[in-house]
Parts: sequence; C-alpha cells; structure tokens
Amino acid sequence: MDDEVSAEALVWQLLLVINPGDEDAALQQFAAFQDALAGADADDIEAAWLLKDVIDWKSGFHVEETATGTLVDALTELAARYNLDIDWGVEDPTDDAFLARTSTDELLETAHDQLRLDGYTLWTWDTGTEHVAGWMTASSDDTAMRILAPALGIDARPAGM
Repeated sequence: MDDEVSAEALVWQLLLVINPGDEDAALQQFAAFQDALAGADADDIEAAWLLKDVIDWKSGFHVEETATGTLVDALTELAARYNLDIDWGVEDPTDDAFLARTSTDELLETAHDQLRLDGYTLWTWDTGTEHVAGWMTASSDDTAMRILAPALGIDARPAGM
C-alpha cells in the first residue's frame, strides 16, 4: 500500500467494500465518519472503533461474545440486506435451547459458510474486548479486504477461521 494514501481514503475504500453495490450507504457512512472525526486527523485515530459506530446494524455488527441471540439477529439482518438467508440448521435460530447449546464461534462459522455459497464473505475483526465485530463483503473483494484492513490497523479475518 502506498505510504501516501490517507486514512480517510482507506476508510472510503473499506466502506465501498463492506457495502457491495450500495454506494449510497457508503457515502452516508463516510459522511458520518467525517462528522465523528470532528476535525481530528483520521491518521491519528483508531479507525475500527469509529467505523464500528457508523456501520453498526447496517453494514456491520458489534455484539457481546456471549450474546448469541443478538449475534443471530445481527447476522440475519446483514444477510437480509442482500436478500440472503442463513440456514442455521434449526427451525428457529432464536430459540433459547438452540442459543444455549451453540457458541459465538459456531454461529460465525455457520454464517460464513452459508454466505460463501452466495458469493459473500463474513469477516470479523479483533476488538481486544469481550465483543465480536465484523462485516460482510462480496467474496470477489476478499483481496481488497486483506489489503485495506491491515492498512487501517484492523486485524480482520474471515469469520470462523
């Protein structure tokens, strides 16, 4: 990556990648990102945390690691944005009995595998907290994500890996 590429330019490219085919959403989120900067230099902030706030429940998710029901809801919402369904392997993925016997890692792996069938990749990034966070991209943008995320200091990897 060119050392002269600004963090704002990288954020813009990342927003395009996590909003496949939806430049309007990327524009709205980029405007929210710039507003949240409040005049600060994007090169001096942790982009992941600011991005988390501007994309949450639209293009990304950030939930407590133990909140399996919330994770199912968030991932279902992300998939529905592209008219996709995730087959969780049960009739009701919000059923308390199912949620009690499944882990966050299992849910992420299932969602990743299901989305790959439709040409998408579910990514997670290391929050360093007791939360899981991530987004989805078109699988054709996997290489771009592997370049953009580290350039922004984000440790992103395909979910379930």
